[in-house]
Amino acid sequence: MKIKKDAAFDLLSLGEVMLRLDPGSGRVRNARRFDLWEGGGEYNVARGLRKCFGMKTAILTALADNEVGRLIEDLILQGGVDTENIIWRDFDGVGREVRNGLNFTERGFGVRGAVGVSDRGNTAVSQLTTNDFNFKEIFAVQGTRWLHTGGIFAALSSTTADVALEAASIARSNKTIVSYDLNYRPSLWKSIGGKARAQQVNQRLASNIDVLIGNEEDFEVALGIEIAGSSGNYDKLDINAYRKMIETTSQKYPNLEVIAVTLRSVKSATINNWTGLAWSKSEGFVQGKLYENLEIFDRVGGGDSFASGLIYGLLTGLKLEVAIEYGLAHGALAMTTPGDTSMASLAEVKKLAEGGSARVIR
Repeated sequence: MKIKKDAAFDLLSLGEVMLRLDPGSGRVRNARRFDLWEGGGEYNVARGLRKCFGMKTAILTALADNEVGRLIEDLILQGGVDTENIIWRDFDGVGREVRNGLNFTERGFGVRGAVGVSDRGNTAVSQLTTNDFNFKEIFAVQGTRWLHTGGIFAALSSTTADVALEAASIARSNKTIVSYDLNYRPSLWKSIGGKARAQQVNQRLASNIDVLIGNEEDFEVALGIEIAGSSGNYDKLDINAYRKMIETTSQKYPNLEVIAVTLRSVKSATINNWTGLAWSKSEGFVQGKLYENLEIFDRVGGGDSFASGLIYGLLTGLKLEVAIEYGLAHGALAMTTPGDTSMASLAEVKKLAEGGSARVIR
């Protein structure tokens, strides 16, 4: 891929930023207090690239202008992500017309899986239309090397998919690389057409991007690419079947320059096998390191951290076989700490990607 050398930003993310309420080691249904984090599938990538990899990033989103919205803004600022392009909506005092999204998430442990309960109906970002952002100004004048968005943002309403499509089209016309994380969430599509609607939207968007990212389930459920012999069981880590899945995707969408897939075998909520496959037009297939029996503290955001590590590698001109290792290492480290976003350093990512151990550092 030909990636711009100079622009105001290394990456812009288009998506929702919610307030995550985390009951710690307990459960949402029994909680008496919560820790607060900011998070969102697309935003997490921008934050990871800024905090871990030192790149200049910004978020394209909308928030209701009240105390909760300003709390989310403060958390975004702490993450180092530029807030210049946030659209602020007047708050009606109750939330009948516009509000900010909340995400209650418990981590899971052993046989009890992680659980997420979103409270995001009628949020400011879900009401975005193609008239809200001046994408020509953003991509032609301000400039960014990379745009990242995904299937969570596209699923928020009947208009957000159109916003993502217009952003991708104008970005690519200004020589900006566009990545899209399928990030299938059944709860988001449940009341607006389910899997059939998800496939319709994602197939349309997949035809207008450069880099496609997802897990194995995303490709089959959200994009309609069959995985031979899966029968809904994604824990087998059948590498040949997933290579075929990527090959089929590349043939169906010749616009794609890079495809990357995270693969996870879930032994319990706290023990996973973790690896990934990637493909590019120039380098073909590469398989990442297998993290066997990876211990999980909080799995939410692991895929987003994989995406930011991979994108960092591609932005800095690393070979795909190295970029995927940065992605897998960053994702693995992100799952060892609480919250949606990574607390890892670039030195830690490099050490793990190059085969380092977890021995104490003094």
